[in-house]
Amino acid sequence: MRVAFVGKGGSGKTTLSALFARYVASRGGPVVAVDADINQHLGMALGLAESALPRPMGSHLTEIKEYLRGDNPRISSAAAMVKTTPPGSGSRLLRLDEDDPIHTGFSVVTPEGPRLMVTGPFSEDDLGVACYHSKVGAVELYLNHLLDGAGEYVVVDMTAGADSFASGLFTRFDMTFLVAEPTRQGVSVYRQYRDYAADYGVPIAVVGNKIHGPGDVAFLRDQVGDDLLVCLEHSPAIRAMEQGRPFTLQDLEPANSQALGTLLDRLDSQEKDWFRFGRQAVQFHLRNATAWANRATGEDLAAQIDPGFVFGPTRVSLSR
Repeated sequence: MRVAFVGKGGSGKTTLSALFARYVASRGGPVVAVDADINQHLGMALGLAESALPRPMGSHLTEIKEYLRGDNPRISSAAAMVKTTPPGSGSRLLRLDEDDPIHTGFSVVTPEGPRLMVTGPFSEDDLGVACYHSKVGAVELYLNHLLDGAGEYVVVDMTAGADSFASGLFTRFDMTFLVAEPTRQGVSVYRQYRDYAADYGVPIAVVGNKIHGPGDVAFLRDQVGDDLLVCLEHSPAIRAMEQGRPFTLQDLEPANSQALGTLLDRLDSQEKDWFRFGRQAVQFHLRNATAWANRATGEDLAAQIDPGFVFGPTRVSLSR
């Protein structure tokens, strides 16, 4: 199952992404946490020093594309492979329970179990000339080629606000948790996200954060209604973690630990819709091909779509 944490900048989505990844890993399943935010802080929240971070995916796009395209005859080269290029016969597909050059080359194991992958920050060569979505495209390619099964989890810390809608990445998840503080600003981001996602069948639940009392819960309930799934109360333990002091899940307040369990229960109850996933992969690829990618590559990228390819765990990679 894939889950995205989104929300206003400063809402706590990175912290909750890290806590949820730790919590799920403590239950024994394989977990990959992905930092897809322009502010790269997920590794820190997972207890890693900056020197221990993995190689950034966004700086090695050609290497990633070369591996994923395998011997797919519809993809002429890595240069012709864009962020929305879907897999087809001959593509290399990824599994969380297998070693491959993507998982071994671009992830590290964090102290409490989750693997961490990062898009990486801007480089000197990017400043003034590149868009961060070109780096986040590595995450979209990763998810398009991933066959995740029951009891396997990918937790993605997304860019702040509604910036996620600049690509089709927002449709690559089984569940989206929108982290909202009990403020008008937090609620406005929820409404914007809800409205943009409405036509794409993207399941959204609101996670109230930094709650100081019943009044905060009542405010969120009044503003977002039944979309409010659970609230996390203001936490001295989490603040200590954010300040760099020692922290484990056992330090978390019982109510907040229970809230993480509620999030996992909601994710596990979500039906995996491979048909929608595949249909939207094709939809956004065609949209990008027409808007810019055909012109950028000099090819008709609609030809990359394999009409006989079926998304889902029954598929096996034809190129290893």
